[in-house]
Amino acid sequence: MQHAGGSPLPPPHQPGHRPAVGWSPAAHHPGPHPGPAPVPPPAPGYPAPPPAPSAGPRHASMPPPPDTTGHVPLPPGGPVAMPSPPQSPAAHDPAGTIIAVLLIGPAGAGKTSVAKYWADHRRVPTAHISLDDVREWVRSGFADPQSGWNDHSEAQYRLARRTCGFAARNFLANGISCILDDAVFPDRPVVGLGGWKRHVGPGLLPVVLLPGLDIVLERNAERSGNRRLTDEEVARIHGRMAGWYGSGLPIIDNSQLGIPETARILDDVLTRSIASPPQW
Repeated sequence: MQHAGGSPLPPPHQPGHRPAVGWSPAAHHPGPHPGPAPVPPPAPGYPAPPPAPSAGPRHASMPPPPDTTGHVPLPPGGPVAMPSPPQSPAAHDPAGTIIAVLLIGPAGAGKTSVAKYWADHRRVPTAHISLDDVREWVRSGFADPQSGWNDHSEAQYRLARRTCGFAARNFLANGISCILDDAVFPDRPVVGLGGWKRHVGPGLLPVVLLPGLDIVLERNAERSGNRRLTDEEVARIHGRMAGWYGSGLPIIDNSQLGIPETARILDDVLTRSIASPPQW
């Protein structure tokens, strides 16, 4: 390969090797070094440009200039504590409180849609952390439970929950609320609520979203890809979710509610949960 003028390209530099015989910078650029290019005079009517700053010597250990990006200190994320109950719960507005919420429900309950809407309409910065989205970060080697639940798929679910918990702690430590959504089963407390409490902290506020079976079947039918389940699987999951009744956790039946209405009820439920935290 050659330049337009016919001069050969210099060989690639390799550590520990001397330049190839027959080529040198002097041979490639004969004559004295031209030095910096002269600055042309300004056009008539325009001021002269300011002189270029002198690039003085800089030691490797010197701190970066104050305007350098990538050096913003962030508080580390720790276990999330329970929000302090307000003096007047009736006057308390959860829309302006930094909190962590876990929205529980079966496939087709509308968890993701409600969580996104709720996060979008708060007065304080709020993040939505979807377990399914994080789980699908795995591309090659993705373990789809629809192909058979096994140790590999369960390990990926546990890893996704731990990753979501890590993200939630860091968001809250830096002043950003978060809402997580997951299909947590009441008959698996160790890997369900117990796992979320370990990953996020005791201040996590769980709320169950549980519409009727006909609603979740209808919504599931509108899904595609690996998020669409069989009717039998949806019915089985919904039946297991019924175990949340009597658990003490707040439950919202959004069978006849739209997303904005459900989000408003979620705010009301969270107001009561902050004032009187559920035992879980």
